[in-house]
Amino acid sequence: MSAPMHEPVLRDRVLELLAPALDGRPAVLVDATVGLGGHAAGLLAAHPELHLIGVDRDPRALEISAGRLAAYRPRVTLVRAVYDELPDVLDRAGVDRLDGALFDLGVSSLQLDDDERGFAYSRDTTLDMRMDPDGPLTAATVVNDYSRDELARVIRVYGEERFARRIADAIVRARSQAPLTSSAQLAELVRDAVPAATRRTGGHPAKRTFQALRIEVNDELGALARALPAAVQALRVGGRIVVLAYQSLEDRIVKRTLVAGARVDLPPGLPVVPEDARPQLRLLTRGAEKPDEAEVAANPRASAARLRAAERIRDAA
Repeated sequence: MSAPMHEPVLRDRVLELLAPALDGRPAVLVDATVGLGGHAAGLLAAHPELHLIGVDRDPRALEISAGRLAAYRPRVTLVRAVYDELPDVLDRAGVDRLDGALFDLGVSSLQLDDDERGFAYSRDTTLDMRMDPDGPLTAATVVNDYSRDELARVIRVYGEERFARRIADAIVRARSQAPLTSSAQLAELVRDAVPAATRRTGGHPAKRTFQALRIEVNDELGALARALPAAVQALRVGGRIVVLAYQSLEDRIVKRTLVAGARVDLPPGLPVVPEDARPQLRLLTRGAEKPDEAEVAANPRASAARLRAAERIRDAA
């Protein structure tokens, strides 16, 4: 398989936000979702003294990023891991503090475009959806083995799908005849389960169900909720974290984590805020920033991106 083309989302803005923490000094940054190495290549080119630790659970992505970053090899460490393993990754690398952290969440172009991975509802592929091809759970296992209630919960919570019960019922009926094995089969089943009036708006009716299955298979939200606080705690004072999220559930976790670190959690009106109660973070973005129309036109997959960033301003007590 040839290496796919990759346009890193909001590349210039990511580099701009991280630059003050990396400029003109030996620095260490973890790219927790290095993927195809687009952001990583830009950061290494811009900062000659930067050492980048690139983390990804997908061995094919690491293979491609290793090639893309070959010119910077002495300054790159690539690690196969899930980003919630960040404390262990840093410990093995002998790194105590980070100058920067980058998370580019969601499914990658590599995974979407590979028919063997089963992420696409627009093509007929296997029901896999594992970001780590050695992971224990597949989408086929979820749709064929989960109970009706478990399926409805996954589709409702992770897909934010209001017809989750109808879709779960349809899946259970279909699998009673034969196991579900293909994405086209599942996509058609979901389409038929959704009321006709709803199908006319909002894109493909299976989009939310496929999102839900992918999140369940890869424990994406759980891993993110564990990884973000670990990344913040690893930042030195003056270090920065940038996160790109692509759906509301991810962005909610990012917002909650960064806002909590930037807030004084004390009753209002105190004449003096104790040092150990002062915020540890300063928010660098007002809400979530989005790509402009020109970037979305050039790279349609950027349309859902939401960027948030923060700077570490105080060590924990």
